[in-house]
Amino acid sequence: MGFLKVIRTWALRDKMPIREIARRTGISRNTIKKYLREGIVEPAFQTPDRASKLDPYASQLTGWLVSDQRKSRKERRTAKLMHADLVKLGYEGSYERVAAFIREWKGERQRAHHTTDRGTFVPLVFAPGEAFQFDWSEDWAYVGGERIKLQVAHIKLSHSRAFLVRAYLLQTHEMLFDAHWHGFRFFEGIPRRGIYDNMKTAVDKVGIGKKRDVNARFTAMTSHYVFDPEFCNPAAGWEKGQVEKNVRDARHRMWQLMPAFLDLDALNIWLEDRCKLLWTETAHGRLPGSIADVWGAEKPELMPLPTMFDGFVEERKRVSPTCLINFDRTRYSVPASFANRPVSLRIYPERLMVVAEGHVVCTHERIIDRSHRQPGRVIYDWRHYLAVVQRKPGALRNGAPFVEMPEPFRVLQAKMLRQPGGDREMVDILSLVLHHDEQAVLCAVEMALEAGVPTKTHVLNLLHRLLDGKLTDQPDVNPPAALSLSKEPEANVARYDGLRTQKGTRHAS
Repeated sequence: MGFLKVIRTWALRDKMPIREIARRTGISRNTIKKYLREGIVEPAFQTPDRASKLDPYASQLTGWLVSDQRKSRKERRTAKLMHADLVKLGYEGSYERVAAFIREWKGERQRAHHTTDRGTFVPLVFAPGEAFQFDWSEDWAYVGGERIKLQVAHIKLSHSRAFLVRAYLLQTHEMLFDAHWHGFRFFEGIPRRGIYDNMKTAVDKVGIGKKRDVNARFTAMTSHYVFDPEFCNPAAGWEKGQVEKNVRDARHRMWQLMPAFLDLDALNIWLEDRCKLLWTETAHGRLPGSIADVWGAEKPELMPLPTMFDGFVEERKRVSPTCLINFDRTRYSVPASFANRPVSLRIYPERLMVVAEGHVVCTHERIIDRSHRQPGRVIYDWRHYLAVVQRKPGALRNGAPFVEMPEPFRVLQAKMLRQPGGDREMVDILSLVLHHDEQAVLCAVEMALEAGVPTKTHVLNLLHRLLDGKLTDQPDVNPPAALSLSKEPEANVARYDGLRTQKGTRHAS
């Protein structure tokens, strides 16, 4: 381009003859006249078509590339594998020529994609308090000394672009409900609409157009929080592009900078603090100020928070003869009075609640173990089996639930089972927790062990003293000298024989 500028300057501005320009540049006069006549500022050279060793195999290679586009990324062949396959078919050219052909083919497809309607979008604008967007992603973190895969909920206000990231172990209904509550709590209000993709925890069936069969529990949640759900078209992630971008941005703004945590609660606390910090550091972009500033202005337009939605998922279970129910590869104990009977299991993100006859029977901390390399766990509550051992005291000796009793109970059991009838007396002591405070019973057992009298009667005596408020460790009383006896009594049984020998005295003998 600089060379042509010199020619045009000499000819048009300095009025230099064509012959002189040709002499100085070494270019023919006809070529200089052509450049000046066409007014070009950069020469264009035609590259002649040359035969390539890849030409006979171009259609085969194109077919491979088209078929690979229908496969997942993990199943697609690399350029090196395709070159090796072409060599087997007789190709004698270089790998670089094959790689250049593949780059050119992919570039043409990308350019064609961006010139169609699918590559054209309309910018969206949302009013304050109008909508929020929700999505899931998968990320990794070190929790409890182990690197685990997490299901991450992203919820973002469409106007202020305030966002919350919260981690879970599963993408189930109860996790979805919990993520909404924490999102609304974090935003201090609820928008009028929620924008989702067609996730299975919300949509049972995708119909034609915008028709959806929405899950009943999801509908109950939206009714409780009073917002309208709106679902995107299938495979149209750009309809909720804000939260899609948040998923991508969170990876280098949060997950790559994340330390290790003891448990999931500590991780979620860190995520909330990190989101708040990013609000203040990130400019809104469309409106003046940071995300935190725009969120402060949007907050009055949000609906105030109601009470938390009771976001459980209920399943029908039947209690086994061993007083256990099975859920998610883990078995949990139920009071023995409900053995062989149907119960309802209410599933929460962190706990399980067993309900029968309209009352809560028991509650367990939920165990989520996605490893299938080890057998499932059994979670016992030894109190649930007291009704059984009252009828079968011999089961106490090797009963699996009673391995998890508090240490004082197990020490007392080891001492009492050495005595005849000790198993039944031990059952009676354990059954005291059904009628009295367990800590009081434990205290009585510890005092009996310290006194060296591990018996049922002594434990009952100590327990009653504790419950009545009487002191059991009273100090020894030393009476004053005025109350001392002048003559101590003697234990002499011979005095009785003297009474028998007195005259006039009648005795039964």
